[in-house]
Amino acid sequence: MMQGIRTVLFDLDGTLVDSAPDMAVAVDRMLAELGRPPAGVERVRRWVGNGARRLVMRALTGDMDGAPPDDETERALAAFLAYYGERLSVDSRVYPGVVDGLDRLRADGYGLACVTNKPEALARALLDATGLGRYLPVVVGGDTLPERKPEAAPLHYAMAALGGRPERTLMVGDSRADVDAGRNAGTGVVCVPYGYNGGEDVRAMGPDAVVGSIEELHDRLSTSVVPHG
Repeated sequence: MMQGIRTVLFDLDGTLVDSAPDMAVAVDRMLAELGRPPAGVERVRRWVGNGARRLVMRALTGDMDGAPPDDETERALAAFLAYYGERLSVDSRVYPGVVDGLDRLRADGYGLACVTNKPEALARALLDATGLGRYLPVVVGGDTLPERKPEAAPLHYAMAALGGRPERTLMVGDSRADVDAGRNAGTGVVCVPYGYNGGEDVRAMGPDAVVGSIEELHDRLSTSVVPHG
């Protein structure tokens, strides 16, 4: 699975950056505006992974599949995005091994992209604020295309931008949305065991491999027979 890989697509929240603390502040400010009790960071960690709208819907209902009224969702989403935009990276932290891993992957000539369900503008701002933007020239957000993960289109879009092919590409993430997106797009799939997996063991999601860090991902790729060109 690691052999022949030349393109690597990364999820953002929970894979490259622990961004839940700042998202939780924005969620709790949104809930306070609506006269509701705070959710707290641990609940927000479980809710992240399917885009801002789904996060807000989960916060409003306390349920992973909750469906509040559309007008309530729209009002809450606008408030959340405004609050979150004010503090994208105050308490967010890049996970250990990410910078070294990305640096080595770039030096070895891999095509790198970020494919996230976070709105593209917020994703780019977070990547730049954390210093990761220089490694990821292609960013596909949850609103870049009509479809988002777990659909294949965002991955195909990123691969086209990098000149990559599915059979030589890995999708790296922390959730079922990432695994399913990779399968739908025909890429290999690697998961990290930390991050936002909704309480589900990533090994049970059926990835091709699990790595403890992005640095370990580089090490495993570099010990495979990887043809260049």
